[in-house]
Amino acid sequence: MTAHSAHRLTSKVINSEEQLRALIGTPAELTCAKISNRLNPMTRLFVERSPFLCVATSDLHGHCDLSPRGDPVGFVRILDDRTLLVPERPGNRLADSLRNILVNPHVGLLFIVPGVTETFRVNGRATITVDAELLAPCAVEGKPPALGVLVDIDEAYTQCSKAFLRSHLWDPKHFVDPSTMPTGGQVRRAIQGEGFDAEAFDREREERYGRRVGFY
Repeated sequence: MTAHSAHRLTSKVINSEEQLRALIGTPAELTCAKISNRLNPMTRLFVERSPFLCVATSDLHGHCDLSPRGDPVGFVRILDDRTLLVPERPGNRLADSLRNILVNPHVGLLFIVPGVTETFRVNGRATITVDAELLAPCAVEGKPPALGVLVDIDEAYTQCSKAFLRSHLWDPKHFVDPSTMPTGGQVRRAIQGEGFDAEAFDREREERYGRRVGFY
């Protein structure tokens, strides 16, 4: 077992693609044929109708980050069939995705359309831009983003519905009551100790959200 694949809980691990393929087999020809290096009239609809996507990045050492992005429907601009522009809104300033892109431009995007079980995946190379002309159409509530991420598409393809069907993600009968989940303040108290005022944190954040402070 190689050092990078060692696991502290089990020695029964897979270390090579040969082992993996022996277990799961190879993809069907029809599956491989769906992968393209550009958008088409059908796949453009996933970008145009999506209010939410996840952005996957990693640094030069392979440390990964997966970040959500959300805005009004169609917030990701299609500049042409091989180029997307993802506006960057104000956040927590950790800038994990952006810092990763600066050293490793390879990114993965997953577009999600509410109520639709198929998703759309884009793999490509990212560049951070501050081009005011490009960013101006991304304005929301009169505020254009200070920067955005240009993505040159290398691979673009739809992902089948199985994950969403298995998870019942869009089925209201399976929705979780938010009151049964920990709040942001409660999570922070679990990390920082009982001296952290979770109630004040949650109350102040809710007030800021109500005023849409830092949204755009």
